[in-house]
Amino acid sequence: MIKTVLIIDDDDMLRRTLARGLQNSNFNTITANSAESAHEILSRISVDAIILDRMMTGQDGLSFLRQIRESGNNTPTIMLTAMTGPDNTIDGLSGGADDYLAKPFQIQELILRLNNIIKKNMRPASKMPSGLLFVENEFFVQSDSGPQALSLSGEEKKLLAKLIDPIGITVSATPMVAKRLRLKLNIVLSNLDIITIRGHGYKLIDTTTT
Repeated sequence: MIKTVLIIDDDDMLRRTLARGLQNSNFNTITANSAESAHEILSRISVDAIILDRMMTGQDGLSFLRQIRESGNNTPTIMLTAMTGPDNTIDGLSGGADDYLAKPFQIQELILRLNNIIKKNMRPASKMPSGLLFVENEFFVQSDSGPQALSLSGEEKKLLAKLIDPIGITVSATPMVAKRLRLKLNIVLSNLDIITIRGHGYKLIDTTTT
């Protein structure tokens, strides 16, 4: 089934280039040159995905995305931006983006990412534990002073990635690695703990969801 993508960007040339590239890859496209125009479009129709520029005249992309998420619109969204770095990526993902792609980019990469977020939306979501973020292959902890990187060894990072995919899965691990990871999580996130499933391995639990 052909998917329909809404492209929101105030750069006329980029908007046309994106539309042409997606159409050549068998997507239907609808374009909007502002967040205000996109609101009007979304009030009338549903789309399968959104490609959203972050910096636009009028309402910016991030506030637009937060607004539609608050209204209950969960359409998979890729945010395009020249604002790079972990802090900006975290802002975009925290604001509701499913993916965050820096300009300039290759159209082939955009299409791969677009297909990924559409497929992900078609299956049950793997929810990230409360207070935890995963950005640019690093884990961050949300705090009042902003996101803070979680200092993990390579083995600890691999174990945590397995434990949250999805949360509640039982994973085998070296006891020492599991113990170190549990201690680090307990220090910064009181809602998370790693419990031992005797004879099987370890499970991450989030007390805010139980």
